[in-house]
Amino acid sequence: MATEITTPKTDVEAIELAGTTSANDVPQSKDAAAEFLRQIEQGDRAVIILPEEDQKVLHKIDVVILPIMLVVYFLQGLDKSCLAYASVFGLIEDTNLVGDQYSWLGSIVYLAQLVMQPLLAWLLVRLPIAKFTSVMVLCWGITLACMAAAHNFGGLLTARFFLGSFEASVAPAFIAITQMWWRRREQTVRTSYWYAMNGITNMFGSLMSYGLGHIDSPKLHSYQIIFLFFGVVTVAFSFVMVTFMPDSPMEAKFLKEDEKVIAIERLRANQMGVVNREWNHEQFKESFIDPKTWFWFAMLFSISIPSGGISTFGPLIVKVLLKTFGFDSFTTILFNIPFGAVQIVATVGGAFLAQKIKKKGPVVALLCIPPIVGCVVLLVLPHQASHKAPLLVGYYLVSVYPGITPLIYSWSSQNTAGTTKQRVTNAILFVGQSVGNVVGPLLYTQAEAPSYTRGLVSNLALYIIIIVFVFATTIYLRLLNKSHAKKRVAMGKPAIVVDTSLDSAKEVAAKQALAKADGTPEGNAAAAEEAAQVVVGERAFENLTDLQNEDFVFVF
Repeated sequence: MATEITTPKTDVEAIELAGTTSANDVPQSKDAAAEFLRQIEQGDRAVIILPEEDQKVLHKIDVVILPIMLVVYFLQGLDKSCLAYASVFGLIEDTNLVGDQYSWLGSIVYLAQLVMQPLLAWLLVRLPIAKFTSVMVLCWGITLACMAAAHNFGGLLTARFFLGSFEASVAPAFIAITQMWWRRREQTVRTSYWYAMNGITNMFGSLMSYGLGHIDSPKLHSYQIIFLFFGVVTVAFSFVMVTFMPDSPMEAKFLKEDEKVIAIERLRANQMGVVNREWNHEQFKESFIDPKTWFWFAMLFSISIPSGGISTFGPLIVKVLLKTFGFDSFTTILFNIPFGAVQIVATVGGAFLAQKIKKKGPVVALLCIPPIVGCVVLLVLPHQASHKAPLLVGYYLVSVYPGITPLIYSWSSQNTAGTTKQRVTNAILFVGQSVGNVVGPLLYTQAEAPSYTRGLVSNLALYIIIIVFVFATTIYLRLLNKSHAKKRVAMGKPAIVVDTSLDSAKEVAAKQALAKADGTPEGNAAAAEEAAQVVVGERAFENLTDLQNEDFVFVF
């Protein structure tokens, strides 16, 4: 039996019924989706979405939007990792880097991202998101190509700063785009797909660097060829993005008018709206006083310190290990390929697990365990040829950590509503990530090679801290759900809200059947029937925050 999703009457429709249907009657704080639906729909006609229609639109979105995001994020990770690949091919020696200068080249990218976040939060609300991001991709591609002309620390530092400034927009923009196109159930896996491109970067980048490193040029060093090649590719793809990526579902040329309605209505249960290009000062303030913002900030800061250190020094760690065992630089590059493979499995596998159990906190805690074991192995075992295999296994166990970051972002984005609050919260989280990535490389110094004790010990402690914050965040979200239930009762609504945003169509149908048959697991049929009649999403396109909307359900 097909499941039909019927949308409730919005406030806009109520205005129409009252006989005042001018555009000026639509509150300026409304989500753009509300205005679009007002223009498309007639009177109080309900929109019914059949599962097959939902799947057809979802497929179109996946085919058009997702590949662009995958390629851009792949290039972003690749361009940022070029420094690590270049270090294996003589960058440090040829540019006369000494002391902590190489570490600062790794940190300056994240420092630039840190500086850019306040401005980006405002720009991502005010500007068409796809066009803006395309321009940023173009700029960072040009910057990377120009790095080939840098011959000293000052030149490299300047280029890396601008590279970080332009790249700073990509991840927060992609989180916003994911919220704009997919239901909460779908967001976790889609986020994992584009974030997993970091693993593809480690695999493909290693192979490409291996090949480019063999080019014998009388005028260019191997690392200069790497910078030029990846920079030009990035510039070329920025034109692909600006051509094919729409700024919102309402502006998608690949969707028909009725499909645009479906694309919007399927997001109603998210309770997060689609897009609003007006800056809301109240939502700005709420972002800072909301405790859960700082829980996720703390988690991202904690995971980004190991991330920044390993992404910058990972190839050097392997290089030192394998040099001790008699391998050359090219073999060192190839040994980073399994590192990328583990990243992909951890990132996508963790997302699928979170989708299956409909919880992210437990999966985040679970993914902290392999890096903890890996750090212990690298710290305890002597760096001798007899321990070559277990040391490499320890390094690969550490590489599970990238699966944690997208889950934290997904966890945060699925519990944050209101366009301005979403963008500001993302900016705050990226500040935490940027600061962590700045600190991370500084905990590793070439003088400590090959053990890198200080960096690994600090990473070990931080993985444990993340687990503590997972438990604290989960408890707080449960308290928020209880608080919203009390608000609903005070307003004359049932305490229970049927949240289907994490369910498949089959699961929605099963819940409805259970409610009508024998009620809740406790057998309270009346309560379940009442709960099943609760209309979820009646305030979804009012640009309310998660704390303002009493029907918002927080997910763990």
